[in-house]
Amino acid sequence: MSGPGWLLRVLGGLPKPAKSVPDDDDPVRSVTRDRIGEYLLERDYRFVVDDDGDLTGTWDGNRFWFLLLGEADEIVQVRGRWNRSLPLEQRGAVSLALNDWNRERIWPKAYVREEEGMLALYSEVSADFEPGASDHQLAQVLACGLGTGVQLFTSMDALMPGDDALPPDVPDN
Repeated sequence: MSGPGWLLRVLGGLPKPAKSVPDDDDPVRSVTRDRIGEYLLERDYRFVVDDDGDLTGTWDGNRFWFLLLGEADEIVQVRGRWNRSLPLEQRGAVSLALNDWNRERIWPKAYVREEEGMLALYSEVSADFEPGASDHQLAQVLACGLGTGVQLFTSMDALMPGDDALPPDVPDN
């Protein structure tokens, strides 16, 4: 498991005491994969472009994808997959845990899917940026997707301890 350095990079350092006033120097622009990549590079995150053209990397051993969805790629989605799979027999316990998570928290949306006879847990944070997004708005959604996704998976690690995961194919952030 990596140290807390990535979390400080997500949060941009220590929290500020007061909300900042919107900056006219931060214009609203179309959201693109290049802009998402710039955000990740500015924080020294390691990622790759997969066969579908999506950006993907691992945080604390969990895979995350940065997707553009919708007819005009106007929806930004940060989707995470927990680094472990569980047997189908644990569906009831997993469903209860994820239901508790979704009831008590706004982000991320958490759900379970059956994949190759096992259960896979996912997190999602999505935002519709049809009119575009400022750099600050885009950064806020990306940081939320990563930060809350890692929190979900850390919570699941505590609820359902297991063996260490296999090393990822992309260096961990």
